[in-house]
Amino acid sequence: MFKLIRSKSSALPHGALKNVVPDVQLQDFSVENETILSYRKNSPERKALQEALKRTAAKCEEVPIVIAGKEYKTDRVVHQVMPHNHAHKLAKFYYADQKLIQQAICSAVETQTKWDRVPLVERLKIWERAADLMAGKYRQDLNAATMLGQSKTVIQAEIDAAAELIDFIRIHAYFLKECTKYQPISENIKVTKNSMRYRGIDGFIAAVSPFNFTAIGGNLAYTPALMGNAVLWKPSDTALLSNWRIFNIMREAGLPDGVVNFVPADGPVFGDTITASPYLAGINFTGSVPTFNRLWKQVAKNIDSYINFPRLIGECGGKNFHFVHESADVESVVTSTIRSAFEYCGQKCSACSRMYVPESLWPAIKSGLQREAEQLKIDDVQDMSTFTSAVIDDKAFKRITSYIEHAKKSSNLEIIAGGTYSDSKGYFINPTIVQTTDPLDRIMTEEIFGPVLTIYVYKNSDLDKAMDLVGTSTKFALTGAVFGQDKEFVCRALEEFKMAAGNFYINDKSTGSVVGQQPFGGGRMSGTNDKAGGPHYILRWTSPQSIKETFVPLRDINYPYMSE
Repeated sequence: MFKLIRSKSSALPHGALKNVVPDVQLQDFSVENETILSYRKNSPERKALQEALKRTAAKCEEVPIVIAGKEYKTDRVVHQVMPHNHAHKLAKFYYADQKLIQQAICSAVETQTKWDRVPLVERLKIWERAADLMAGKYRQDLNAATMLGQSKTVIQAEIDAAAELIDFIRIHAYFLKECTKYQPISENIKVTKNSMRYRGIDGFIAAVSPFNFTAIGGNLAYTPALMGNAVLWKPSDTALLSNWRIFNIMREAGLPDGVVNFVPADGPVFGDTITASPYLAGINFTGSVPTFNRLWKQVAKNIDSYINFPRLIGECGGKNFHFVHESADVESVVTSTIRSAFEYCGQKCSACSRMYVPESLWPAIKSGLQREAEQLKIDDVQDMSTFTSAVIDDKAFKRITSYIEHAKKSSNLEIIAGGTYSDSKGYFINPTIVQTTDPLDRIMTEEIFGPVLTIYVYKNSDLDKAMDLVGTSTKFALTGAVFGQDKEFVCRALEEFKMAAGNFYINDKSTGSVVGQQPFGGGRMSGTNDKAGGPHYILRWTSPQSIKETFVPLRDINYPYMSE
């Protein structure tokens, strides 16, 4: 947690600048990662979570559209269901039409000017209160909505909807404070004072968030708001309830109406409307490459109509790899790969989807993977012994199972574990491991975003060729991991795979980045790599202003040398 400390005296010089920079200076405060609770049997957090799960599951919660604090409903009614029990409706909500989205734009543009004038110290207090509410009063409500609505197990929900969300709220506030430490050079403060202030961007920001991380929704919508922007937040249909929880927590913490507007909508309708507005200041996006490409093309088409060059920040997933060297620890490879590939059904942007294994280690690794995969329990998330649950919806189910069917029919592919699935009650797909003889088969190059891991076994003597495949097989570059005890190989891999991953791991799984510890993002078609959870992310959402204030009047037009 962090605390704000008031300055005992102002370091500002005389002059009008006193009215520009607040007297309250943002002194040093520290930030630590939120503790992840254990949920052991009879623990208080486990009991509280079970009660929250019962409350959340007992009703279908109605969620309105919210624009400038006012609630709206339309005739486009949509339901969020439990993926592991798709007959159970969890939330009822409404799609905003083009008219309502346009109304939200107008409201946000008007609100932005007012919100941008709120002193930084007051904004930080709101974020501090919000983090405290998330960590305490509403922790299990966030977890329950994430577990039931997005089919996350208790540990996956705790890591995401509690710890990571809280970390995003706290650490970006911390980095904002750190930004204020920098001030330009003032060579003679009695003559001239130079300063820098961080403004929002006039217009509005559109936040388009995904289903797979509750915390990402909170970050995409509220980090731009922290920097003085007004936001239209389009939550994912399949993360609606957990995102609604965040929205209400931020309101309770004191965020004024209209700073963030809650606008569920049909994707193309939302995208078409926001990109057509001259006031579009930026898009904060996590989702698929085709959707981000569509938005980027629409912005390019309308570029002459905007009052700003819109900021486009996107994270689009990957085809993440584990590369195993002959010197690797087999048990670590097996355990790390099972977790990376199959926790949350492989629906993490960072999940391991392809692996390269040397021939000499393959028998041991293969048996280890098969043994562990067979023991995984796939069931309802309310069962605390469940390792993972259902995939998010029917579309994901059909997409993922099409790759399994491809593996069954292809002569280049062999399913060595899993390969079964059923959507009779929930969208359940058993963790599936495929071995390929073709490293360029589409199952090794295309993003699947599900519990399917494909492995290419290379000859030990073909290490160079195998390493070359990592960076040339796909257009993605999000996460990757190498396993090996040979220091020379590890040093080489750091250079060879430099452009193959935005987040790189050595003898660790490709998932599990922690806010502030491993700022997250990838290059190439994995995204714009703006590293959420790091010190630079907030700078993408501000329009800094340099200010020069002179205290000695200028009396002479000519320069001294002109009279010599």
